[in-house]
Amino acid sequence: MPTLHWVGKDKVVNHHHEVPFRLLDKQYTFTANEGTPANSTANRIIHGDNLEALKSLLPEFEGKVNCIYIDPPYNTGNEGWVYNDAVNDPKIKKWLGQVVGKEGEDLSRHDKWLCMMYPRLKLLHRLLAHQGIIFVSLDDNECANMKLMLDEIFGQQNFFTNIIWEKNDSPKMDSTDFSIKHDYVLCYAKSKIDCKILPINSTDEDTAHYNKVDSKGRRYYLKPLRAMGGQGETREARPNLYYAIEAPDGSEIFPKRKDGTDGAWRWSREKLQSELDRIEWSNGKGGWSPNYKIFLEETSTRPPESIWYHSEVGSNRTSKAEINDILIQTNIFNTPKPSRLIERVLSISLPTDGIVLDSFAGSGTTAHAVLKLNAQDGGNRRFILCEMMEYAETITAERVRRVMNGYGEGTKAVAGTGGAFDYYTVGAALFKEDKNLNEDVGADAIRHYVAYTESIPPAQQCGTDSLVSRYALGASDTALWLFYYERDRVTTLNLDFLASLNIKALLEGGAKGGTKPKRKRPEHFIVYADKCALDKDFLTQHGITFKRIPRDITRF
Repeated sequence: MPTLHWVGKDKVVNHHHEVPFRLLDKQYTFTANEGTPANSTANRIIHGDNLEALKSLLPEFEGKVNCIYIDPPYNTGNEGWVYNDAVNDPKIKKWLGQVVGKEGEDLSRHDKWLCMMYPRLKLLHRLLAHQGIIFVSLDDNECANMKLMLDEIFGQQNFFTNIIWEKNDSPKMDSTDFSIKHDYVLCYAKSKIDCKILPINSTDEDTAHYNKVDSKGRRYYLKPLRAMGGQGETREARPNLYYAIEAPDGSEIFPKRKDGTDGAWRWSREKLQSELDRIEWSNGKGGWSPNYKIFLEETSTRPPESIWYHSEVGSNRTSKAEINDILIQTNIFNTPKPSRLIERVLSISLPTDGIVLDSFAGSGTTAHAVLKLNAQDGGNRRFILCEMMEYAETITAERVRRVMNGYGEGTKAVAGTGGAFDYYTVGAALFKEDKNLNEDVGADAIRHYVAYTESIPPAQQCGTDSLVSRYALGASDTALWLFYYERDRVTTLNLDFLASLNIKALLEGGAKGGTKPKRKRPEHFIVYADKCALDKDFLTQHGITFKRIPRDITRF
C-alpha cells in the first residue's frame, strides 16, 4: 500500500503514546430552560488542546464513540482565519517545537499540518467504536494527504467514499480561474465489514417515476420480471429461473436476453406464485412481457449518494446566515458548516442513542445537528465537542445554549430543542515531567487511571469500601488487583499486607459484597505498592505480580 512521508513524521507516528494524560475539570452544567422539550443531557463541551482532550477521554470512551465528524484546518495559508489555517497558532507552534524539535523550524506548512493531524487521528481511531464511522471535511489543499493518512491509520480496506459537498450555491464571478463549488467529506469505517451506512429518506424527485396508481390508491412503477441480461443471468447460469409463464392470451412466455438467447427471470416459480397480484403484463412489438409492481410505500428510503447538493444540505451562504441568526451577526466564522450537512452525516451513521465526537468543534454545528435530530425523532444522541480556541465558551458553548433554549424573535423565532451539557477544561496532568505521579490530583483520579491501564471493566472495579480491602481496585474470575497507596507514607508489599486481605469475602460474596455467586480463589494477584519485601520465588509461587507506584519516595 502506498504510504505518505513528510518531514517530522518519525517524531509523531507514536507521539499519541507520549501525550500526557490529563484530567478533565468540570466547570459547570447547563440545562435548558423549563418548558423546553426533553433532549439528551449527558453531553460535553471541552475547552483545551484537542490532543490532550482526546487522550483524557480514553478511559471512559475508548471504543465507544459511534461517529466522529471533524472539520480540521484546511491549511489554505490564509493567516487571517480564526482557525489559523496556516497552522501557525502559538500553541501548535510550541507543540511542534517540543515534539519535532529543531527539525520543525524547516517544515513547510504541509509538513506542519501533517505533524499536527497524525497523532490526533491515532487517538480518534482508538476512541471510535468497532462499527463506527469517521467523516473528515476538507478541500483540495490537504484532501489527498489526508486520504493517505487515513489509509495508513484506518486501513485502505475501510474506505467508504469521498463525498462531494456543493458548498457554493452561486458562481464566484470574480474568480480569475475556476469558481470552486465543492468541498470533500472523506468517509472511513473502523471495520467496514461490520459497519452499516443507513439509508436516507427519499425525495419527491426520487419518487417521481412512481407514476401508476392501483385500485387501493397505492403509487407504484413497473420493473421487467426478465433479468436485464448480465453475464450471470443466463439459462445455463440460473436454470432454476428459466421456466414458462402463461400470458393473458394463454401463450407461454420464456425469459429471453436482448440477443435472443435464453435468459432468466428475476423470481423463482415459488415467489411468482406467491406474488401474482404484483404482476402486470404489457404487450409490445416483442409480444407479451411480465412486469412486477414496486410500491412507493415499500421504498421510502434510498442509499445516500456521494454528491450532496446545497439544496439538500445547505451551503456556506446558508450556514453563515444560520450562525448569524443564532449569535446575532458574528463575523468570526467565514465558512461554518450548515447544520443540515452534519444532520446528513449523523443520519447515515449514528444510532438514535449513539455518541458523536467532534474534536475541531468551531462554532458548535455538530451539537446543533444532534439536538435538532433528537427533537425530530425523540432520539437520545449525545455529543462531545473539543475546542482549543478561547471562543469555546463565548461562541461554541453559547451557540449550544441558545439552540437548547431557543433564539430569534417574532416570525424568525426558533423554538428551543431542550437538553443539557457539561462544560470542562483540560486540567492537571496525572504525571509530572519527572514521570512521577502528580499526587495533587487525588487518590480517586489515580485509582481510576490505574484501573483503565489494567483494562479492568467498570463492572469489575472496586471502591474503597470493598469487603476485601480498601485497597482493592478490581476483581475478575481469575485475578485480583490491589492499589496499595497512601499519600503520606511508603507502602510495602509484605506478608502483613497479604494477611490483611479478606479473601473469604471475595470467595463468598464478591469483592463488592452482596449475594453474588461464589468465586474461586484468584489465580493471579496484581499489587501496586511503593516497595516489595517479598522475594521473587515467593511472588512466583503465589501468582503475585508486583508493580511499583511511580512516585518519588525519597521525600519519605
